[in-house]
Amino acid sequence: MCAIFFTGACSNQPDEQKSKLSLIKKTQPAPIEINYKRKDDSIAFQVREEVKKKDSIYDVAVLEGDHNILVSYKVKHLQRFRMKKIEKDLTKSLKKKFPDHSFIVSSDYKIFLEAIRLKEELEYDNLSNKEAKKRLNKIIKLKKEMT
Repeated sequence: MCAIFFTGACSNQPDEQKSKLSLIKKTQPAPIEINYKRKDDSIAFQVREEVKKKDSIYDVAVLEGDHNILVSYKVKHLQRFRMKKIEKDLTKSLKKKFPDHSFIVSSDYKIFLEAIRLKEELEYDNLSNKEAKKRLNKIIKLKKEMT
């Protein structure tokens, strides 16, 4: 009985450990709004709901900056052969639905992981707005380097 108790007690992971489990587990993080200028017309939640409607996507992270919105997602396993087509279709549908915004869409796991880490740092480490914008620009630069 003691062995079961100790095994069960050691298995609890705090919420800040989501980035470590995000490869094997669905995280569905809330959208992050790094721009505090235009709180009223934030579209990050609308973008997230639009992406979640896609059948081939099961997890999405949205980062909204001043000038562009980073959408990072994970594709269902059987849809991995169609990743480029899914990315192209998603980009097209987001630009059609939200024509006034610029989107950076990525199915790369590293970009997804960096987005989750940025969210965790904003929540737990009290990252400043300026530092968060730098990290977002770094993630966007990383995405552009990969293409």
